[in-house]
Amino acid sequence: MGKERSIFLYPFSLLYGLITGIRNFLYNAKIFKSHEFAIPVICVGNLAVGGTGKTPHTEYLINLLRKNFNVAVLSRGYRRKSSGFVLADKSSQVTDIGDEPMQIFRKFPEVTIAVDNNRVHGVKTILKEKPGTSVIILDDGFQHRRITPGFSILLSDFEKPMIKDHLLPYGNLRESVHNMSRADIILITRSPENVSPIQRRIMVKEINKAPYQNLFFTSINYKNPVLVFSISRDATDNFTGSESDDRGIVLVTGIANPEPLYLYLTKSYSEIVHLKFRDHYYFTLKDIEKIINTWYNLKSTAKYIITTEKDAARLREFTNIAEPARSAFYYIPVGVYFLNDDKEEFDNLIVDYVRKNKRNKRIS
Repeated sequence: MGKERSIFLYPFSLLYGLITGIRNFLYNAKIFKSHEFAIPVICVGNLAVGGTGKTPHTEYLINLLRKNFNVAVLSRGYRRKSSGFVLADKSSQVTDIGDEPMQIFRKFPEVTIAVDNNRVHGVKTILKEKPGTSVIILDDGFQHRRITPGFSILLSDFEKPMIKDHLLPYGNLRESVHNMSRADIILITRSPENVSPIQRRIMVKEINKAPYQNLFFTSINYKNPVLVFSISRDATDNFTGSESDDRGIVLVTGIANPEPLYLYLTKSYSEIVHLKFRDHYYFTLKDIEKIINTWYNLKSTAKYIITTEKDAARLREFTNIAEPARSAFYYIPVGVYFLNDDKEEFDNLIVDYVRKNKRNKRIS
């Protein structure tokens, strides 16, 4: 599953599974209280730790709903340095709200973006401060049992399916795969564009979804590079050269699974130096110096620094980077698309839920 496992960790996984199992049982038995709200609430999450594409799928939902509904997104703001409830605005920094909420806010400034470790308090505060909100999207909220969402979307990576994983710390799962029963939709993310019907049938059979659940396959769509240090999101005019040119890049990643991006870039660049950092990493001045020095030492005629959209949110905090290095920083936006013409069915399920549910309740 992408990492070396020590068999000595397996007993700890059993203990972890016992603890999370008891917790879920207490919620399922309604011994622990779970809150519902008189507004549609859509949960986007996964069972595994990181790397399934929650943020691009959250952005897909925002784009789908924002024209007809007042959308709000609530996240915990992982690794932010603030506390309590924070509503994103033009003065917000990554340290205030976290890198993923900042990425979403820059892309959709008209949408309410908020962070709060206490999701119940977060929803209540959104409804108080933004009373016109039509729907709330809980980003990475599948394990947050204190809220009962009206609609749950569970993500699983095609190459690292949850059904073949193990509980932490032996594996990557935050809870048992049996709990995927709470999902209304299961998305198999990062699927190959050419996934065969046989592969699809095998995956569907292994997932063994319930009759009330829908299962779809999505794939990643990498878009044109965009300047990191630019107000415009379409600043690609300085990005010159064709795929056959002598071009080199320093790839800077601080995400859970950078390999798909690396493989994508190998098709276009003859020289790649990959500088890996841990997920949600806060870069230092020493890191910036290393990145720029590595860029200067590239042998290619045309050379760039390429990063992810999430990393760009953190790198953008370094406003004193001088030219020409400043203009060498680009990020690759990521989108998602549905395979096998399933987009319309998925879209209808989401829009119909939001439109028909005047109060938040289970639909399955």
